[in-house]
Amino acid sequence: MKKTAFLLFGAAVVSAAAGGLTAIGVNKYMAQQAGTPAVVATAWSESEPQAGNHFAAYQAEQYPDLTYAAENAVKAVVNIEAVKEVQMGGRSYGYDSFYEFFGIPYGGRGGYGQPQTREQKSGGSGVIISQDGYIVTNNHVIENATKLKVKLNDGRTFEAKLIGTDPTTDVALIKVEGEDLPTLPFGDSDALRLGEWVLAIGSPFDLQSTITAGIVSAKARHLGVITEDFPIESFIQTDAVVNPGNSGGALVNTRGELVGINTVIKSSTGTYMGYSFAVPETIVRKVVMDLKEYGVAQRAMLGVSYRAIDEEFVEQFGEELGIKKAGGLYVNEVVENSAAAEAGLRKGDIITAIDGVKTDDASVLVEKIAQRRPGDKVTISYDRNGSDKKVEVELKNRVGKSEPVTRGTTDVAAALGGKFSDVSKQMRERLEIRGGVQVSSIKRDGLLGRSGIKEGFVITFINDRPVLSVADLQRMDEKIATIDGVYPNGQAVRYVIVE
Repeated sequence: MKKTAFLLFGAAVVSAAAGGLTAIGVNKYMAQQAGTPAVVATAWSESEPQAGNHFAAYQAEQYPDLTYAAENAVKAVVNIEAVKEVQMGGRSYGYDSFYEFFGIPYGGRGGYGQPQTREQKSGGSGVIISQDGYIVTNNHVIENATKLKVKLNDGRTFEAKLIGTDPTTDVALIKVEGEDLPTLPFGDSDALRLGEWVLAIGSPFDLQSTITAGIVSAKARHLGVITEDFPIESFIQTDAVVNPGNSGGALVNTRGELVGINTVIKSSTGTYMGYSFAVPETIVRKVVMDLKEYGVAQRAMLGVSYRAIDEEFVEQFGEELGIKKAGGLYVNEVVENSAAAEAGLRKGDIITAIDGVKTDDASVLVEKIAQRRPGDKVTISYDRNGSDKKVEVELKNRVGKSEPVTRGTTDVAAALGGKFSDVSKQMRERLEIRGGVQVSSIKRDGLLGRSGIKEGFVITFINDRPVLSVADLQRMDEKIATIDGVYPNGQAVRYVIVE
C-alpha cells in the first residue's frame, strides 16, 4: 500500500510541474506578442494523437434522458402483497417468496412451537398493462397465495384476483377492478441492443417505486433456475440493481416501454452482486394473451432434443460425427409423431436457424418457439450431411395436436403433481418392464400426494394406457382414473383415483 500511495503522489507532482511549465510558456509567448493579434494552429502527429480524437461529437438529443422513462413508467408499477396459508413447525421464521423460489435460506427472529397453519406475507412487484386493471408479475410472487393486495404508486390499494399462471416461464397475470389506471405499453425486446440503457422499477425490500438504471449486458441467457418440466429460459441480462421485492417489476427502455419482467438475480448471498435477469417482453406478451384468452398458457412443441455445437462439443464428438466447427444445434432425438418428425427432421441434423434467426445458442430456439402457439408454422433451416435444407414445421401442443389447449384440457403431469424422469436401462431390466417414468418428487396437493404414492415409484400405465417415457406422459390429456406401476423393490401396485 505504501508503494502504491507513493507512486500516485509522484504522478501528481509530475503533473503539477508540467502544468506549471505550460502556464509559464503561454504567459511568455503572450507577452512577446502583445498588441499583435495572431492565429496559432496546433498540428498533432499520428505518433502523439490528441486525447479523445476517436470519439464522435456529443449531441445531447441523440443520447438518452432517463427521466422521461422513469417518471412515466413508475406510475404503472405496483407493489404486490401475497398472503399464503402455510404449515409451520419447529422454529418459525420470516418469509419471502424470492428466497423460497431460489432455495436460499432466509429467516428472522422466531421461536419453537407445535406445527400450525398461519398466514405469511411476502412482497413483490407487478406492472399494469391495461386501464381496466390487468397486471403482469412473476409466478413465484403469487404462487399458492390465498389473498393478493395491490398498492399503486399513488397510494391506492386494491384486492386482486388470479387470472392465470405459467410456471414454465415464471409469468402470472392478476387483475384488480379499476378504471383509467396508469399503464405501461409493451416495447420490443427483440430490438434491444447490447449496451442499451434500461431501467428496473419495483419494490425491493418493500421500498415501493424504486428505480435503478443499467445497460443490457446480454440476451438469451439460460440459467437453469426454473425447475418445471420443459422450462422456458431466455433471459435479458442487465447490470441494473435488482433485489428481493423487485420480482415481477418492470424492465423499461428509454422510451418508457416494457421490455421485460425482472425475475432473477445472480447471487451467492440472495442480494444483488452485479447482474439481474428479466423475462423478455416477447415471451411475456404471448403468455399474457394466452392467459386472457384461454386461461392457460399455450405451449408449442417442436419435438426434438438437441445440444448446442460449441467448441467443447466439437472436441468431444466432432471426429465421431464429422462436425469440424462450432455453430448450430445438434439433434439428439426426434420425438415420435411430433411436429419435427412429421416435417422430416432426423437425428443427426444440425438446426442452423429458425425463421431466419441463427440458432448457435439453444436459448434462441427456446425463445422463438415460446413465442408461438400450437398450429403456428415456423421455418427450420438445417444441415444434413453437409447439405443446407429448409422445411416448414407446423407446431403441436403437448399432447401432439395442433389445437390450442383450454382450461378444461387435463394436464396429466400437472395433475399428478410431481417431478418425473425416464427410467434407466438398468432399472428396466431389473424390474422387467418396457419403460416408464419414475417419480422423483411429489407435491402435497397433487394426485400423487393425495393418493399416498411414494417417491421412487415407477408409473407404467395411466388409465390402462402404457407410459413408456416422460414424453408419453406429456402427451396425455385425459382425466386420471387409475395409475399402475412398480416400486424399485419390485412391488407392483395399482392406485384407483377417487375424487
